[in-house]
Amino acid sequence: MQNLIATPEVIFQPLPAEARGAPPGRVNEAPASEACAPSGGPCAATCNSAVESSRLVGIARLAHSSPRVRERTGVEYFALPTRSALNREASGRLPFAWTLNPYRGCEFGCKYCYARYTHEFMELHDGREFERKIFAKLGSPALLRAELRRTRDRGLPIALGTATDPYQPAEKQFRVTRGMLRAFGEFEGLDFSITTKSPLILRDLDLLVPLAARHRLSVHITVTTVDAGLARLLEPKAPPPSRRLAAVRELNQAGIRTGVNAAPILPGLTDSPAQLVRLARAASEHGARFLFGNVLFLMPSAMAQFMPFLEKERPQLVRRYRKLFRHSAYLPQDYKDGISRLVADLRTRYALDGKREENTVAPLHQQYALAFA
Repeated sequence: MQNLIATPEVIFQPLPAEARGAPPGRVNEAPASEACAPSGGPCAATCNSAVESSRLVGIARLAHSSPRVRERTGVEYFALPTRSALNREASGRLPFAWTLNPYRGCEFGCKYCYARYTHEFMELHDGREFERKIFAKLGSPALLRAELRRTRDRGLPIALGTATDPYQPAEKQFRVTRGMLRAFGEFEGLDFSITTKSPLILRDLDLLVPLAARHRLSVHITVTTVDAGLARLLEPKAPPPSRRLAAVRELNQAGIRTGVNAAPILPGLTDSPAQLVRLARAASEHGARFLFGNVLFLMPSAMAQFMPFLEKERPQLVRRYRKLFRHSAYLPQDYKDGISRLVADLRTRYALDGKREENTVAPLHQQYALAFA
């Protein structure tokens, strides 16, 4: 994948009125390929791309036609039509079978975010657009409901929030995630998880509590560090670690199985034994049921944002990172093995092993091992 930071200016022509007015769910949305807009759309004045609108296909064409539904300082929001809500996880390396993301783009602006590359499918090649142009899949709750009715393997695990945070600031207005939870509430015996950095999830306790009784539900609160200052540098618009940990406590007290995702673990920034001990201890003190960990990986689009950040904030680490990621987006196996052993030890030491009483309502699925689980 090309490592592009900026591309030449383009002026997009509006699609025909009937195309712009197509209801959500009537136009195809590929799992990872589509974006840019007519007057008032995401690329009308600010999108950088040399692609002519007539050549756009898939999600790029959909995003081009997505109407702007809200704008505030530094961020634009668009309504993205979609044909499907659930996407199949095809790699076989992850602990879920289906992925579900209410939004494209994420306003939290985490410097390390791997998902920035997904905006490239929409012909948005400046990695900063990922946090400035947010696409809400407003029709996806209805699509999810229909897909759950049709699917024959309803017991397979579903992961909500694998690429972008389902409780990012856009959710306060658009409530797409809440709509998805309502759709889940019409079924029984599902196996699904929610991953977020935001205590906004507590807004939906009225839905989550009954869902936990009807389904095999777990919530993963991502906490990369308990150092508030470092978290502010790495995740500038995300809620502070203290609020995330408070949400872990409140969710568990409400009877919702909740734990902490230490992900990503960043070399030289959050990977020291002392830092991970503090994180594991804090998770335990806040009632977390489990601790998972995974190390950083840097796609070219993420690298283009992360390295300038590192040069500014931690210049002493630049040479190390260039060496670590010289040949691959993934860290060397010996580094991953060392972190894996450390996290496994912390899970045992602080009783964060993830064991649960089996919910007989939910059919079990032969799950893949989560990294460092």
